[in-house]
Amino acid sequence: MELPLASFWHDLPPAGLEITPPARFTFPFHYTPHPLVRVAVADLQQHLETQQDWEHDFGRAATAGTGGKGKMFGVLVVANAAGAKGYLAAFSGKLADSNHLPGFVPPVYDVLKADGFYKQGEQQVNAVNARIEALEQDPAFTAAQEALARTQVQAKEEIAAEKAALKAARKDRKRQREAARKELSAAAYADLEAQLARESVGRHFALKDLTRAWEARTAAAEKELALFTDEIARLKELRKTMSNDLQHRIFAEYRFLDATGATRDLTDIFEETIFKTPPAGAGECAAPKLLQFAYRHQLQPVAMAEFWWGQSPRSEIRKHGHFYPACRGKCEPILGHMLRGLTVDPNPMLENPAAGKSLPIIYEDDHLLVVNKPYDFLSVPGKNIEDSVWLRIKQQYPEATGPLIVHRLDMSTSGLLLLTKTKETHKLLQHQFFKRSVRKRYVALLEGEVAGEEGTIDLPLRGDIEDRPRQIVCHEHGKTSRTKWKVVDRQNGRTRVHFWPVTGRTHQLRVHAAHPDGLNAAIAGDDLYGQPAARLYLHAEAIAFVHPETREEISFCVPANF
Repeated sequence: MELPLASFWHDLPPAGLEITPPARFTFPFHYTPHPLVRVAVADLQQHLETQQDWEHDFGRAATAGTGGKGKMFGVLVVANAAGAKGYLAAFSGKLADSNHLPGFVPPVYDVLKADGFYKQGEQQVNAVNARIEALEQDPAFTAAQEALARTQVQAKEEIAAEKAALKAARKDRKRQREAARKELSAAAYADLEAQLARESVGRHFALKDLTRAWEARTAAAEKELALFTDEIARLKELRKTMSNDLQHRIFAEYRFLDATGATRDLTDIFEETIFKTPPAGAGECAAPKLLQFAYRHQLQPVAMAEFWWGQSPRSEIRKHGHFYPACRGKCEPILGHMLRGLTVDPNPMLENPAAGKSLPIIYEDDHLLVVNKPYDFLSVPGKNIEDSVWLRIKQQYPEATGPLIVHRLDMSTSGLLLLTKTKETHKLLQHQFFKRSVRKRYVALLEGEVAGEEGTIDLPLRGDIEDRPRQIVCHEHGKTSRTKWKVVDRQNGRTRVHFWPVTGRTHQLRVHAAHPDGLNAAIAGDDLYGQPAARLYLHAEAIAFVHPETREEISFCVPANF
């Protein structure tokens, strides 16, 4: 039975009633929370601090790190038909082992519903799992495995022994022939040769008979084992088919509205993506839940934000109380549909942040260039924006024959960037980068006071396939990533540090700074791993390398202007 709207509607605190709402809805993948949303978020966070309706260890107590788990929450400010404003709240996935908690909007589809097809299908899959487990633990199955293994070992040993005996007999016959040639008459030698030939044939037939006998015994042991393995394989294939069918039925049940009332399910939505199939957990994030509930109850979305509450996961970087954009892998296709019909803030990633910015050249000769790249300036053309260091230099030096770019800086990072004018120079400098003989130093301003004075961070990184371009720490599949660091000074709750990257992974310095196993202090202005600001306070201030032509080391330093 569905609960009434009043069970999920939250009145805005008085402070929110005095705030002018935004003219457009939030662009969920890159935003600064509107003041109206901040008031609603503060109200929800106060509720999380004081509620006693359910229990969940967010990992915020003194025992943090012993099983606590943070959670992403979402808040959607809405207006009803009468123009009254309130807010809705949601959590991503499950919370306190439930899809339904007081005051939080329900899931788009409840897979945990006791009488739903998913639970029934899950029971059927579990029954198949139980049959597989029973077969795999059957003592007769173990005995059949051991019998086959024992038969194979014995067969191998006896056949090998017979082959060795056959080889020894062959050598012995050869010795007999060589001795007989000197001692026996021609007739006697012929008789001996015939006798040795019969022995050779007999030996070969004996080997064949032995081999056939062991093949028969092995086949019998394999047949006995196949009574179990064939059935286990059949059941596993059945389980796979049942699971796939169940998953597709689930995808079809996740039907999402847009602002015009049009509906699409997960399968239809993700058919247009490169993945084709929805990833695990698609549709369970807070943002789709909130918009779906608002549309179903004729509520007008006004503004939205999502924030993390509690302990960060070990691989990702999530700071307690910080706001985060919606994830790209699971939410971008879904929200791309759900936002249709709403007037939404423009996507800032489609705007050229380098427009109007100059590209200072620090050094130039016939072979190479060193430029001081401004922040928010692409090194190479992007998916939507062509303006970049590469394009500017290509236009300025049309006669350049080299690939130009030897290394890159993140769009948000400012500082020294090395480019080449010839293919040969590019090849020689690229070799220095491969050998890691090029020395680079970065300066960064970190949010928080870092413990310690210097050290090395070694955290392997890989791309987050569900939320690119984010990187995550992954000790199983990540690539080696190493950074040396040293504190320069501490002021006003911030720490200025120098970074010397040993490797050059994507977002390496940003992740190593923000991750709890790194410096646990995000770079100021980091909108991916920290909190956004006017800019990312990371600057590549020094670089040193061997000039490909003169073979002498040259270095450049441009201090940061922050």
